[in-house]
Amino acid sequence: MELLIWIGAAISFAGLGGLIWCILRVLNARRKNLPDDEMRQVLRRVFPINFGALCLSVIGLMLVIVGIFLS
Repeated sequence: MELLIWIGAAISFAGLGGLIWCILRVLNARRKNLPDDEMRQVLRRVFPINFGALCLSVIGLMLVIVGIFLS
C-alpha cells in the first residue's frame, strides 16, 4: 500500500502544480491591467483548468488517505 501513497502524492503534486499555474496566469493578467472583457476571457479560460487541478489534488489526497488506512 506504500505504492498507493506515493502515487496519490504524485497526483496531488500535479494538481498543486496546476493550481500554481492558474494563480500565476491570473496574476500576470492583473498586472497587465486588462480591460474587463479581456480579463473575463482570461478567467473563463483558466477556470476549467483550475477546477480540474483542484479535483486532481483532492483525488490524490484521497488516495494517500486510503493508502494510509490500508497500511
